Amino acid sequence: MKQRVLGDGDLTVSAIGLGCMGMTYAYGPSGSRDDMIALIRGAFERGVTLFDTAEMYGPFTNEELVGEALAPIRDQVTIATKFAHTFDEAGKPNGLVSTSKQIRDAVEGSLRRLRTDVIDLCYLHRVNPAIPIEDVAGTVRELIEEGKVRFFGISEAAPQTIRRAYAVQPITAVQSEYSLWYRHPEEGVLDVCEELHMGFVPYSPLGRGFLTGAMSASTQFAPDDFRPTQPRFAAEAMQANQALIDVLRDYGKDLHATPAQLALAWLLAQRPWIVPIPGTRRLDRLEENIGAAAIEFTSEQLAGLTAAVEAVPIRGARASDEYERQTNL
Repeated sequence: MKQRVLGDGDLTVSAIGLGCMGMTYAYGPSGSRDDMIALIRGAFERGVTLFDTAEMYGPFTNEELVGEALAPIRDQVTIATKFAHTFDEAGKPNGLVSTSKQIRDAVEGSLRRLRTDVIDLCYLHRVNPAIPIEDVAGTVRELIEEGKVRFFGISEAAPQTIRRAYAVQPITAVQSEYSLWYRHPEEGVLDVCEELHMGFVPYSPLGRGFLTGAMSASTQFAPDDFRPTQPRFAAEAMQANQALIDVLRDYGKDLHATPAQLALAWLLAQRPWIVPIPGTRRLDRLEENIGAAAIEFTSEQLAGLTAAVEAVPIRGARASDEYERQTNL
C-alpha cells in the first residue's frame, strides 16, 4: 500500500484508510463482532494503517470494536476519532456542545474505549455555531500539550471556520464528504487545505455505496439503514443516477477497474494529500477498494473521466435538509 502524508509532514498513513462506522451503525444490522475484528485486522495485514471511528457511531460501540481489534497492533496504526455530540439517557445523540468540559469528557471516554493512551487524530465532528471555534481549538491544543491527543482535525466545516481554528491550533486533516457525485469541497475547502498544508480525508468516497455499482432502483434497505431517508436514495433518483455507474463501467474496461476502484482512484488523483476512507463489512470489498491505490491515470484518462462524469446530471440532494444544516458551518 502506498503512503500519504497528512498535515505538515508528521502524520504518514496508508493512501486508503478504513471507515469503520458501518460496522456497527447507520447501514442496517451490525456485522458480527468477531467478523468485524477479523476484517479490521485483515485491513492492517493488507497495508491499511488509518482507521476512522467516532464516539457517536453506535453510540460508543464502534470505538469499542476498533479498540479491541487494533489493541495488538496499536503502535503500528493511526486511529482517528471524533467528539462534539451530547447524548440522552438512552445513549442517543441529542445535540452539539463542544464546551471544554464536554471535549475533555469525550476524549477520556474515547481513550478508554479505544484502549489507548493517546488519540492519533482527534476531529471536531460537527461545528456548533454557538461555541467559538477558537475555544474548541484551544481545548484540543491543551489536550495535545498533555499528550492525550497527537493531531487536531475538523469535520464538515466551512473554509472561514477552518482558518479560525487553525490560527489557534494547526489542523492536520479536514474530513468531509467528497466523491464523484458530491464535490462541494472543491468550493473552497480543498484550496484552504492546500494553502495551510492540511490533509483532506473524504468520507463516503463511494457515495454511501452507490458508486460501487451494486445498487439499483429496486435495492431493498434494512429498516435501520439511514440511506432511504436521503433524497439521493429515492428509487427515481437511483434510477436516474445509474447513468453515472454506466460511465464508470465504460471507463473501467480499459483500466481493468471496477466502478468503486475508479471512484477512489479519481479522488486520489485530485491531490497528493487526499486519503479516502471507504467503509465495508466484506473482505472482498476491502480488497477491491485497496486495489484503487495502484491505479494511475494518464492526464488524458483523468480529464476524460472527469468530463464524462460532469456530463451526467446527478439527481437528488445528497442528504436531508436537517443534515445539511449541521454541515459547512
